[in-house]
Amino acid sequence: MSTVVIVGTQWGDEGKGKIVDFLTERADVVARYQGGNNAGHTVVINNEKYILHLIPSGVLHKGKKCIIGNGVVIDPAALIEEMDGLREKGINVDDNLLIAKNAHVIMPYHMAIERESENKKGNKKIGTTGRGIGPSYTDKVARYGIRMMDLPAPDIFREKLTANLSAVNFLLENLYKAAPLNADEIYAQYMKYAERLSRYITDTDVFINNEIDSKRNVLFEGAQGTLLDVDHGTYPFVTSSNTIAGGACTGLGVGPTKINKVLGIAKAYTTRVGEGPFPTELKDELGESIRQKGGEFGATTGRARRCGWLDILILKHAIRINGLTGIALTKLDILDGFDKLKICVGYKYNGKLYEEFPKEIEVLTHCEPVYVEVKGWKESTLGIKEFDKLPANARKYIKKIEKMLKIKVQIISTGQKRDEIIVLKEQF
Repeated sequence: MSTVVIVGTQWGDEGKGKIVDFLTERADVVARYQGGNNAGHTVVINNEKYILHLIPSGVLHKGKKCIIGNGVVIDPAALIEEMDGLREKGINVDDNLLIAKNAHVIMPYHMAIERESENKKGNKKIGTTGRGIGPSYTDKVARYGIRMMDLPAPDIFREKLTANLSAVNFLLENLYKAAPLNADEIYAQYMKYAERLSRYITDTDVFINNEIDSKRNVLFEGAQGTLLDVDHGTYPFVTSSNTIAGGACTGLGVGPTKINKVLGIAKAYTTRVGEGPFPTELKDELGESIRQKGGEFGATTGRARRCGWLDILILKHAIRINGLTGIALTKLDILDGFDKLKICVGYKYNGKLYEEFPKEIEVLTHCEPVYVEVKGWKESTLGIKEFDKLPANARKYIKKIEKMLKIKVQIISTGQKRDEIIVLKEQF
């Protein structure tokens, strides 16, 4: 029996969906612990692409229980759309899905507030997806939130909705000069959502702990990445939840003593979506080449991802903050064909050399990356399934990363497809 947390080590989009999908083969339960439909996981099976925003990637396997935990904020409309889309592709979404009673609900006023707030910031925008994630977490912390268990309780739902909308409409009309929202319309719409979703809402913390106690294999799936964590990321250019491994405990109601392994997912290079500092960003033709070759466009928004060289300081930070036990290196094949590659090993700022990831946004925004250069490889790594069959320089690149980080690369992804993978150490 194993419990394994999957966590992104960079700014998200590291390929967690594929790794979760691959590991699910030997898992019994796959549980999502934070975020909302502002993130997306892309999985390719038999040339069919599946993009998942809320439902754990484990849904693509028969006989697996999928949990949306209490740490997730849920847009019911988006969830229903995702469920229907999977069913249209022949994927079962029935008794295999469980939704936490105490997961918070994204309301239309959360999206309205986020949209108007971003517009008001002008050139100081955070670069959110506009899906209401931040305001929903704000209400959760402020104790104004509406939870999934309120949907099947019409009187409680209406009471909370009316109280919240009174304050929200005042804000929309007086601060943002925007149109108010209608409580009756929202109530009617969300009662329709309740009809579709009520059967899935349950005490997921009880279920998942029982599964662990029964020696089942459980996979914890995060969204986004370490540097988007609200506490440990590049604040304020972060998401509104704890994306790191510790978020699996609070986001699912599982104690830390029940977690066996933490696998960090890292791209062989670095990307980020949205605003904020990015020390190794390539703003030239090379960066655009990586973007096009890697298909670096957001699964949720379609936004172009910013691309740059692998950053060791970021990965050292992720190893420390998450307590990583191993790394899964993804998109190695995208680096095929380069004469030389660079790895960032430090930052220079105001005459000081940083060898650990700094917390100051000013430093991250204006620092100069310090690189070591390594030889690239001209041969293709696409679809290779054995480490010894990788080009010599690709193997050297991986070994150099391991030496710098003092941690083993346990899985290597060599393509989008489920079976384009090298497994150096089993997780279950």
